[in-house]
Amino acid sequence: MTEQGLSDAERQGITRRQFMKRAGIGAVGLASIGSISSLLAACGSSGSGGASASPAAPSTALPGGGLAALESAAKSEGKLNVITLPPNWANYGTIMNKFQAKYGIKITDAIPDGTSAQENQAIQTLKGQTRAPDVVDVGPSFAAAGLQDSLYTPYFVQTWDTIPDNMKDPAGHWYGDYYGVISFGTNTNVQKNPPEDWSDLLNPRYHAQVAIDGDPRSAGDAFAAVFAASLANGGSLDDIEPGVNFFAKLKKKGNYIPADALPANVAKGSTPIAIKWDYLNLADKKSFAGNPPETVSIPKTGVYGGFYCQAISATAPNPQAARLWEEYLYSDEGQLLFLAGFTHPARYADLSRRNVIPATLAATLPAASAYANIQFASQDQLAAATKVLTEQWGPKVAG
Repeated sequence: MTEQGLSDAERQGITRRQFMKRAGIGAVGLASIGSISSLLAACGSSGSGGASASPAAPSTALPGGGLAALESAAKSEGKLNVITLPPNWANYGTIMNKFQAKYGIKITDAIPDGTSAQENQAIQTLKGQTRAPDVVDVGPSFAAAGLQDSLYTPYFVQTWDTIPDNMKDPAGHWYGDYYGVISFGTNTNVQKNPPEDWSDLLNPRYHAQVAIDGDPRSAGDAFAAVFAASLANGGSLDDIEPGVNFFAKLKKKGNYIPADALPANVAKGSTPIAIKWDYLNLADKKSFAGNPPETVSIPKTGVYGGFYCQAISATAPNPQAARLWEEYLYSDEGQLLFLAGFTHPARYADLSRRNVIPATLAATLPAASAYANIQFASQDQLAAATKVLTEQWGPKVAG
């Protein structure tokens, strides 16, 4: 993953839906706490058709009249241009429908199955046109690239302070909206004793039962599984080798299966223990509807995550609607809608602390405490880890 899975895949034109199947929406982490500045330091022609649009307003926070004034201005614009939001991705179909119903603002979703690269490119190519994107939802490396290319305008939503510092640009140009972590999904028809931590996977009871979601040299959540295993076995965000060694040991014991942990494989019991992003395992559990029964747990150690980022185009044709969209996404209502799609919203810790997560929804998710020690890798760390994994996975595990 030179952006493991995400950047390579997207630069090759792989769609978000295809990438979700291969790697998961989290794709890659962005920055561990305190490392955001190093990432930003490292990241350092108009099309035809459509009427000319005004550049985005310079406001970086709510206008003097507050949310009511913003809502009024957004309704005057009457529309919002989003891009690359598949309806079945992170519950975006429901989110868009509820936004339109609440504010009477029509949403146009361009190329729902597009890529982060296409989102940023559309801002540049369609600049000045009424159909240009107002907002984007991009992978972290593309958020950094968009900032470097001055594609975004800063905006601070009302709930800004409750977005974790390691999930936002301090100057407000982009902010993480949802994330996932590596988890264990277990078909309990096959395995009655689900693993709770990485060390458990070495138990002989799991012989020929443990799988990841593809080859970690090309699939994002498989790469993340190796990174998470490293964190749990003496490694760090700067050292993925212990993770490779862990899977080599797991293979030697006969517990690791070199097969994709696809939902069908989990359901039929050929890969009964699936190491994948939590939202993928949770979605599988929901789709199985108890046949087979599945448990999903976050390992006690090695909690590794990745997320996506929101940003407002610096030349948005509907700048007020764009700001209202962000206010909606980062409101309690919007964040809970992300949660209903099994992704963890950026403000998850705040929602949990204030006890505003409905019990019925919370019951479908691992405990909030399981996410307390989540770690995200920086781009430099990902690049270094990719080199090590590319060199070592073949001879140690795949060979």
